[in-house]
Amino acid sequence: MNPKNVTRRSFLTTVTAGMAAAATANIIDPLANIYPQTEARESNKAEELKIGVFDVDATPPIGSQLTYDQMINSSDLGLRAKGIVLTGAGAPVVLCAIDWIGISNESQDVFKQSLAIAAGTTPDRVAVHTVHQHDAPICDFTAEKLLKEKNQPLGCFDGSFARVLIQNLEKAITTAMKGLQPITDIGLGKAPIYEVASNRRVDMVNGKIGTMRGSSCKDPALRAKPEGLIDPDLSMVSFWNNDKPLAVLSFYATHPQSYYRTGIANPDFPGIARYLRQLAVPGALHLHFNGAGGNIAAGKYNDGSREIRFQLAERMADGMKRAWDSTQKYPLSAGSVKWVTAPLLLTPNPAVVDIEKNIATAEGAFLANNLGRLGWYKRRMEGKAIDIGCLAINEARLFFMPGELFVEYQLAAKAIAPDKFVALAAYGDYGPFYIGTKEAYSEGGYEILSSPVTDDAETEILKVIQNINDRLQKQ
Repeated sequence: MNPKNVTRRSFLTTVTAGMAAAATANIIDPLANIYPQTEARESNKAEELKIGVFDVDATPPIGSQLTYDQMINSSDLGLRAKGIVLTGAGAPVVLCAIDWIGISNESQDVFKQSLAIAAGTTPDRVAVHTVHQHDAPICDFTAEKLLKEKNQPLGCFDGSFARVLIQNLEKAITTAMKGLQPITDIGLGKAPIYEVASNRRVDMVNGKIGTMRGSSCKDPALRAKPEGLIDPDLSMVSFWNNDKPLAVLSFYATHPQSYYRTGIANPDFPGIARYLRQLAVPGALHLHFNGAGGNIAAGKYNDGSREIRFQLAERMADGMKRAWDSTQKYPLSAGSVKWVTAPLLLTPNPAVVDIEKNIATAEGAFLANNLGRLGWYKRRMEGKAIDIGCLAINEARLFFMPGELFVEYQLAAKAIAPDKFVALAAYGDYGPFYIGTKEAYSEGGYEILSSPVTDDAETEILKVIQNINDRLQKQ
């Protein structure tokens, strides 16, 4: 790890420690008036905790437009939409992870509303995330609407198949609600993953980012640089009925690409690793969430050759197995499960509005990478916030966050509650795209040039995480 990144880690730890100290000193919380007490929904009645699981094919038909290319085939594994429904601790909570690149803006609204209705809950108790594979669809009904208004081809934003998937998810959740199983215990485990994740922003020249070390990297000099700041740990949460595992949730921060632009829909190395673990523990549904991997990728360990995909998958599956083997089980009751949300209002970068000028002449990758940001900007200017959710189970805190967060946010969430088991899923609402740290916005680089938010994001996000933690501490 290079000295620059060690300094950065220390800075964020200092920030979060200061926020925690302020909270314990009873300083007035400036956010108290804007955060509705959504945890008030929780029931005081003693109920039995139960879980339902669902697993749906999320692979579009051949000929569909993936994010960057027309789909010519799908891999043996295809793409999945997996999830769980927790009942018995207030209104049901739905967690869903989909093998797509991103689901943003109005699409998030529709997915959450539809899944909520199927589960008999409210949209604020639903989290929909993507694993962010690139040979996969993108979904944004706001972008689709913008293109229709300008009589432009819909391309990758044609939401026809997304609406089919939503219907199939509704049916799967309805079925899952009829086959709920009791939960008696929660399992918590973690383990480092070796030689997968590396920081993309390690080439620093006079305080500015030079060449990005991407998901794959053929430059020996860039690959020789240190890993940089990462979160090496894979966190694992499992739900049990006595000795029977029912569902396994894993969280790990990295871009999930080994190679892409193949036209073949596939779940890349995290999907292969998930499948290997599903074979090893077949009785439980395995779903995987991508952590704060906006500035993290496999580039140090991946030259883009086809053989390396399975090597990365094996390394990730090995970490999953060690997290599973290290799992400690704890008795679980309805009173120890809480779902808390808080709205996040990120400051928009006014330069985003310029994207609209290019819609009529742009095509392909430009639209895929920019229309979601434009849609988010328009919604934000209308006052729309993005909910951050946190599922608290005994000593575990599972945060469900938007965008392509830098890994520093994941490390900061863990520093805010060092005595808790903290895991973080990013890639919820994909509209905010890359979200860097305050320091990163002065350093530049690809992610920052692509970011629709400002350097205020660090303060805004850390305040929300701290606020959620403080509210949970008081319960």
